[in-house]
Amino acid sequence: MNRVVMKFGGSSVATIEKMKAVSNRVITRKNQGEDVVVVVSAMGKTTNQLLELAAQASRNPSKREIDLLLSTGEQVSVSLITMIFNDLGYPAIGLTGQQAGIKTVGLHTKNKIDDIDPSKIIKHLSDGKIVVVAGFQGINEEGDITTLGRGGSDTTAVALAAKLDCNAEIYTDVSGIYGVDPRLYPNASQLSAITYEEMKEMAFLGAKVMEPRSIEIGHRFNVNILVASAHSDEPGTWIKENVPMEHKSITGISVSENVILVSLHHLPPKAKVVADLFIKLAQSEINVDIISQNMTPQGTMDIAFTASMDDMATVHAVLDSIQITHPQAHITIDPDIVKVSVVGSGMRTQSGVAAKLFELFSQNDIDFKLVTTSEISISYTMDKSLKTKAVSLIAEAFNL
Repeated sequence: MNRVVMKFGGSSVATIEKMKAVSNRVITRKNQGEDVVVVVSAMGKTTNQLLELAAQASRNPSKREIDLLLSTGEQVSVSLITMIFNDLGYPAIGLTGQQAGIKTVGLHTKNKIDDIDPSKIIKHLSDGKIVVVAGFQGINEEGDITTLGRGGSDTTAVALAAKLDCNAEIYTDVSGIYGVDPRLYPNASQLSAITYEEMKEMAFLGAKVMEPRSIEIGHRFNVNILVASAHSDEPGTWIKENVPMEHKSITGISVSENVILVSLHHLPPKAKVVADLFIKLAQSEINVDIISQNMTPQGTMDIAFTASMDDMATVHAVLDSIQITHPQAHITIDPDIVKVSVVGSGMRTQSGVAAKLFELFSQNDIDFKLVTTSEISISYTMDKSLKTKAVSLIAEAFNL
C-alpha cells in the first residue's frame, strides 16, 4: 500500500472547524487506499502564547523547560485531530515526537533530528490506523523533550517521509511556490516544480515558504516534497531532483529585509586585521553573508559585510572591541537595506544574466551597495526604498 506524510501548519489547525476540514482531506486519501501519517503544528498562535506565559513566569526561563512547555502545543493538536478521526469512524492514534521514535541532538530549542525509529508508526499503519504525529519535537540522549526550532514541523514531516520511503506533502496558506512573492509582484507565476538546489538557495536567501533544513533532508534522501494549499485543491509545487528543463535562466527572486550592512573604513591593510574581525564574529556565532574588501588610495583598507538584523546587539559588541584595537577606524551599521537575490540553475549554462541585471539597474537608477554570486544565484544589497522597484523590474525582464 502506498504511504504519504501530510503536514498541516498552525493556521490549518487553528480551530476545531479547520481540524475537521483537514480530517476530511486526509480521509479522502485514506479512502483512496493510502497509508497516511499526519504531522501537525500547534493551533494558531499557541506557540507565541506559551512563550508569553514563560516570560510572565520567569525573567530567564531554562531552555529545557521552554522545550517542555512548547512541546505541549503540538500535543494538543495531535490529541484533538485524532479524536476527530476516531469520531468519524476512522481508527487513528496520536503520537508525541518521542512516541514516534524521533531522536534529536543539539541545544535545547534548536535541536536537530539525529535518527528516527519508525517501527511504531509502521506497526500502527499496518493495523489500518491513521497516525498523527506531533511536529517540531523529539527526545534527546538524556531523555529530555526537545524542540527543533523554526520550521521544525516541516523538518519532522520530511524526515519521517525519508524513513517511510514516501512523499511529503506540506499544506500551507499559499497555493504553492512562486517565482516571486505575489505580495511584492502581483503578476507572479506559480511554479509547477523546482529543484532541491534552487529551493534551498531561495530559502537561504530569504524566501520563507520552506525552511532550508527540511529541503536539505529531502535532497539527501530523495524525498519528493509537495507544497500546496490547505484550503483548496490547486495542484501546488513539487520540490524534487529532476525538473523538466525550461529556457529560463532565472527561476525565482528571494528578498530578505532582516539584514544589516556593516562598514569598516580606515583599517590597516593587514591580513591579521581581517582574520581578527571574522574570528570574533564566528566566536559570537554571527553568520556573515556578503563580504567586500578593498584598498583605498590612502593605503588603508575598507571592509563591508552583511549579517542578520537579529544579531545586531552581538555585532555591536564585536565592533566595539575592534574599535578599541583600531581607534582610527570609522564604523557604521546600516539597518535600512534589503537583499534582493535572483536564483536559477539555468545560470550554469546560460551566460549574460549578470550583465542584463547590471544594465537593468543602470537604466532605472537602482544603485546597489554590495553584490555576491554563487553558481546559481546573484545577490544585491540596496536601500529598502528600492525593493519593490527592483523586484518588479527583474520579474518583468525575466518573465517570472
